[in-house]
Amino acid sequence: MDNSFDLISQEIKVKLAEQNITTPTNVQNKIIPMIFEHKNVLFQSETGTGKTFAYLLPLVERLERDTDHTSVKIIITAPTFELASQINLAAKSITERKTALFIGGAPLKRQIEVLKEKPQIVIGTPARLVELINLKKLKVSNAVAIIFDETDRMVKKELIEPTSALRDCMPENIQVIACSATINSQVSKFFTETESVVMPQEDVLKKRITHWAIYAEYRDKIDTLRKFLAAEKPGKALVFTSRADQVENIYQKLRFKKVDCMALHAKADKQIRKAAIDKFRSGKCPILVTSDLSARGLDIANVTHVIQMDLPHDEDFFVHRSGRTARAGKNGINVLIGDEYEMHKFALLEKKLGICVYPKEIINGKVVAPE
Repeated sequence: MDNSFDLISQEIKVKLAEQNITTPTNVQNKIIPMIFEHKNVLFQSETGTGKTFAYLLPLVERLERDTDHTSVKIIITAPTFELASQINLAAKSITERKTALFIGGAPLKRQIEVLKEKPQIVIGTPARLVELINLKKLKVSNAVAIIFDETDRMVKKELIEPTSALRDCMPENIQVIACSATINSQVSKFFTETESVVMPQEDVLKKRITHWAIYAEYRDKIDTLRKFLAAEKPGKALVFTSRADQVENIYQKLRFKKVDCMALHAKADKQIRKAAIDKFRSGKCPILVTSDLSARGLDIANVTHVIQMDLPHDEDFFVHRSGRTARAGKNGINVLIGDEYEMHKFALLEKKLGICVYPKEIINGKVVAPE
């Protein structure tokens, strides 16, 4: 279809225009009509291509036409608190219908109170949604669609049990939608009843992201990061490390050197995590140091730089990290600060992914190519 937004009401189009969204992305053109046709669909599309609105727009459009204002109609599950919150914000931006967010770790009593307000769109992590269903507080018998976002993560060992349990709780004829930037055989096996759609690569990694490599011994990495930030003055930079304990270490050392930054990691209290993301999202704080927890699905506009303080073991994580920049048609810079071993691995990855990596160093407060 040329323009899947033709299927959407004028009211919703106005709300999208307020977010500077006027034309659908490729994945939205493909998936929106399929969801309108009530198809069960599993779709893969690169990070930053607009997957959330690809499923939200047709489902919300259907909800707006529904005269029932009291039942839960749409259930969306995601692997992390951050992604669930983000989906909730996206839903709120296009509909006045009540949405509710249910995540583990938050007080159950308060969430039960929220259910009394009769939300129609429910978003949450799978274990907490199952818990509320089992307590007979979340009633799903009238639900028309369930969405599994970042589905490759949902079927991994740590989440497969609650994800399966949630699917088993659903009414028989519910529409099943699943999406991710990467789909493997495990995902396909879990969603056998869906039609599979793999969107052609838009080559964001090659075409819109510039890759830099800066050599540093392990002990010098944080100081190299500080010098890089001072030289490059990024508008909005995400700093990634594989080890959660390193997040605090990097954050403290940067703060000690008077660098304005925030830290985000799994052990932090939900409110602290939310405050860090909100401050970074709004641009009040230009640098967010984080573990891979939030590399997945975190959609923050205008991230100019991704800085990787190590090379993750999993190639998918490298792709997901890098994809936090150059979103929605923009360009971005992805930097690895690595030691000799990581530089060797990066050279292999460069070949495998078909990207071009430019060596850089910091001389006299400037980021330059080595002579």
